[in-house]
Amino acid sequence: MKLYSADLSPYSAKVRMQIYAMGIEDEFSFELPLLDFISGQLKNVSPLGRIPILKTETAVIPESEVICEYIDECYPDRAILGASPDSRAAVRVLSRIADIYLLNNIFLMLISRLDAEHSSPETEKLLIKQILRGFDALEQHISPTDFAAGNDLTRADCSLVPALFLCESSLARFEIDNPIDKYPKVAAYWTRIKANPHAERVITEMARGLKARLDGTEQRMIEEAMAKAKEAATTN
Repeated sequence: MKLYSADLSPYSAKVRMQIYAMGIEDEFSFELPLLDFISGQLKNVSPLGRIPILKTETAVIPESEVICEYIDECYPDRAILGASPDSRAAVRVLSRIADIYLLNNIFLMLISRLDAEHSSPETEKLLIKQILRGFDALEQHISPTDFAAGNDLTRADCSLVPALFLCESSLARFEIDNPIDKYPKVAAYWTRIKANPHAERVITEMARGLKARLDGTEQRMIEEAMAKAKEAATTN
């Protein structure tokens, strides 16, 4: 199976962390045709045109949560969703908090800050309120044990690690206080999970992607890909 993915994409990172934690990495190839991604041509692979995308022999599957469910169903003996209906519900709740209440609003916050012409203090206050609402819920639902939903690593951790990394690394660049520090259970979890080898690997990948974004490496890769595509078109 082929996973269209990128280092900095938190939705891609959660799928990669699940694959690493399940020990099925050899079953996948990881790639991102950079020019297709930048130019919007990924819509030729999936109509949504967004990563991650999982391509199998028989299907093309978009949306990270759907991909994660699919992988669990393909490898039920290695699934990391939880052993009982209650534990699976807890995992799904935490994963949805990470995706909807944290990541979605963090992305909107970053977009708002980058688009100064259309941003406003009122919009930013609303987004901060929604992010904190997510953290309020996370503080109540997260387990005080080793992992987010109990004693074992689950898909809840795979969703939360990229979300908390993006929160910690990105909001500070815009002089927005890190919400993690305000929530004792979340802060303790974040300290613990960063020592997990699968989480550490994904955090390293995302940090590499962030560095490439900030130091211009990503832009140079885009320009090189565009130049090669132009040269190939001219030759043909």
